Amino acid sequence: MKTKHVYYLIGGLLLVVFAGFSYTEFQGALTPYVPYDVAREAERTVQVAGGLDKGSSSYDEAQGYLRFTLIEAETSETIQVRYDGVKPANFEDAVSIVAIGRFDAEQNEFAAKQLLVKCPSKYQGLESVETKTYG
Repeated sequence: MKTKHVYYLIGGLLLVVFAGFSYTEFQGALTPYVPYDVAREAERTVQVAGGLDKGSSSYDEAQGYLRFTLIEAETSETIQVRYDGVKPANFEDAVSIVAIGRFDAEQNEFAAKQLLVKCPSKYQGLESVETKTYG
């Protein structure tokens, strides 16, 4: 009977260790949205969002990187972003941009590994046209 309790104890300990490991790995995998000032100080991958500062983007095809400035809507604060990769389609028409990466203090810019670009929908305003036509 005592060996049965030992097996339960070992099984319980393994479950606790696995649960703790899973929790810490999950926390490490999260990529929170943060304001620009927090992004400049963060030591992990974060997400920053904002609008494109019109006329601030430049794409170097030879080197394969895109540089632009994001503007935070509420505070009008700006942050320089560098994205190594292909320039997204309709980038200049973006309504909002989310950059995922880390701040590079040496270059004084946010080094984005990934960009999420929200462009105006081609269906935007379609409902109001249909309402006027058929209403």
